[in-house]
Amino acid sequence: MARTAPPVPVGPSRWELPDPRDCDAEGLVGVGGDLAPATLVDAYASGVFPWPHGRLRLPWFSPDPRAVVQLDELHVSRSLRRTLRRSGWTTTLDAAFDDVVRCCGVDRPEGTWITPAMARAYARLAQLGWAHSLEVWDGDRLVGGVYGVLVGTVFTGESMFHRADDASKVALHDLCARLSEAGGTLLDAQLPTPHLASLGFRTWSRERFLDHLEAARDGQVRPCTDRLPVERLV
Repeated sequence: MARTAPPVPVGPSRWELPDPRDCDAEGLVGVGGDLAPATLVDAYASGVFPWPHGRLRLPWFSPDPRAVVQLDELHVSRSLRRTLRRSGWTTTLDAAFDDVVRCCGVDRPEGTWITPAMARAYARLAQLGWAHSLEVWDGDRLVGGVYGVLVGTVFTGESMFHRADDASKVALHDLCARLSEAGGTLLDAQLPTPHLASLGFRTWSRERFLDHLEAARDGQVRPCTDRLPVERLV
């Protein structure tokens, strides 16, 4: 069974991040800095992520509350179980990172925060073993996926997409299974939405999330990268 390599140490950031416990009501921690690997890893290890929008120059957030799901608590509906049994789909980890990021950044009526600079920064994190993608395949066709950053035993999802019904849900379910098998503890989706709530995500206070992250960020999780059938998840 093939597994991800340990992440490459990136050293401390050249920036001193503000304490997210002291950020404002909107979750804005600070503005500026850069998207260097060390900056991003330090930020995620502190419960902070970049979220470009508006005219702010590279804003960084730590929302309150936070949308999270423990890996064995993702809701699997009847329709999703049928998809897992009948689709014939397979999944991989880290087989098409750039393609997943590109697909996540297109065809969004509300626009996208996945700027070319963001895509390049996360591609570099993937090369260093900190960012990962989960791909869902219908034969050789990429039909769904999710990508994010793994620090310790906590995976923070950045974005997901689907080009077939249920494909993004399959991606989340498969990702949770791979992380759980490897010793992961939590999937963080950052901002709560009704859709995430329907999938079993709960809201944790910022304080609770940061406490969990502090205890979990020194762990090591090396999920399986093999191509696997989705029916195993039923």
